[in-house]
Amino acid sequence: MSFDPAQLDVALLAGAVVVLASILAVRLSVVAVFSKQKIYLLIGVALGEAGLGIGFDDADVAQALGLSALMIILAEGGLTTRWREMRPVLGLGAALATVGVAVSVGIVAAAGHYLLGLPWQIAVLLGAVISGTDAAAVFSVLRSVPLPRRLAATLEAESGLNDAPTVVLATVVSAGVALDDGPAGFLGIVVYQMAAGVAVGLAIGFGGAWLLRRIALPSSGLYPLAVITLAVLSYAGAAVALASGFAAVYVAGVVLGNSDLPHRNATRSFAEGIAWLAQIGLFVMLGLLAVPGRIGLREVGLALVTALVLTFVARPLSVAVCAVVGRMSVRELAFLSWAGLRGAVPIVLATIPLAADVAGSEELFDIVFVLVVLVTLTTAPTLPATARVLKVADREEPRDLDVEAAPLERVAADLLQVRITRRSRLHGVEVGELRLPHGASVALVVRDGEMTVPVNQTALRRGDDLLIVTPRDRREATEIRLRALSRSGRLAQWLDGEEPGGRSEGG
Repeated sequence: MSFDPAQLDVALLAGAVVVLASILAVRLSVVAVFSKQKIYLLIGVALGEAGLGIGFDDADVAQALGLSALMIILAEGGLTTRWREMRPVLGLGAALATVGVAVSVGIVAAAGHYLLGLPWQIAVLLGAVISGTDAAAVFSVLRSVPLPRRLAATLEAESGLNDAPTVVLATVVSAGVALDDGPAGFLGIVVYQMAAGVAVGLAIGFGGAWLLRRIALPSSGLYPLAVITLAVLSYAGAAVALASGFAAVYVAGVVLGNSDLPHRNATRSFAEGIAWLAQIGLFVMLGLLAVPGRIGLREVGLALVTALVLTFVARPLSVAVCAVVGRMSVRELAFLSWAGLRGAVPIVLATIPLAADVAGSEELFDIVFVLVVLVTLTTAPTLPATARVLKVADREEPRDLDVEAAPLERVAADLLQVRITRRSRLHGVEVGELRLPHGASVALVVRDGEMTVPVNQTALRRGDDLLIVTPRDRREATEIRLRALSRSGRLAQWLDGEEPGGRSEGG
């Protein structure tokens, strides 16, 4: 086949238009009923057979691209996860990702077989592909909902870890070898894949962090590339060892994201951009793969019943079973039950039996596609209201204090740009009352476009931008202190139970 530059030009033009339209959808989704992921899906459907007529029905390619995109999304999720916040809830998150998934799969599979009349293989596959929460949906949606960090961290940990067992289950059931070695043998496969994947992720994460701290790359832009490459290496290394690549890439991302690496903030920003691109490509591709004309009332009905079973039976029971692991109130557990977000992951997992040519896999794909749309439209938009009704919303969560950072590599420090927002209780606090950690200093206050060097008596105001220089090893303590002040004002050390010990740094 000869190379045609004109076709390449058309492909580049179409690709650029689709990506730009998808980026604009990020803004439109703030006021639209649909989430941005669903807008991406609709773009794919509009480009496919039901719209412009672009044909795409290669399940093998879709599976490969889908798993690759999920790898990038999980890597970004790990890089932006704070270990300090995730550590207290890791047990509950891991329980939801394993025991909780098993409970949900069993309930959905039983309902699929006995209630909907599906063959056992398809019923188990249906339970496997929809029982895990979606990392892309959780990482993007929950960060805009003002939840206590413990609750948000639980959902993030669950979504980061539960892809591994669901991929294993979907793969072995599609191959028809799930029980060849008996239930104990199957459980052993899952345990090995999870444990070995975590081990590979830890090894590459810590090894990569050690290496990056000791080499001097000629360009700062190479550090983000190196970190993403290490994440890909962890996935591939685990896959070669017949372990879970998803567990490995998420664990490696958490280790790298919480290590003291050069240009760490630039790395996180780069990873976030790559993850956005992966989300856009993933959802558009899945929209292309869908065939709306093949979806009839039967598929819609099966999807609706399955969604009801998943939302009101399987998910609540799985959360209740795992509740013994973590200390959470009934209100928080109720929110966890409702916030089982589904997105691209179930649709990607549905391509595994499609690629294996399992009998009934096309209908399974259509059911999952409809189910994901239904669940997301009823769950994601209601999360803020649900959090308020259950009284788990934290109105003073850090979104009231905007913090951006830039590295000062030569002096091992960071420059923080802090915006005092409308609801922040930093309003009226004097610079001398901040009591930042030793070595941290407010260098400038920018108010109404005017820059001033503050003194201890300078009172802060809503809308002010502060430039704060902090030693890198005290940056986290500095941010914690600033957020406490933003929530509680000058009485933060008593109201938040904070240990005093910082000292005032004026100008």
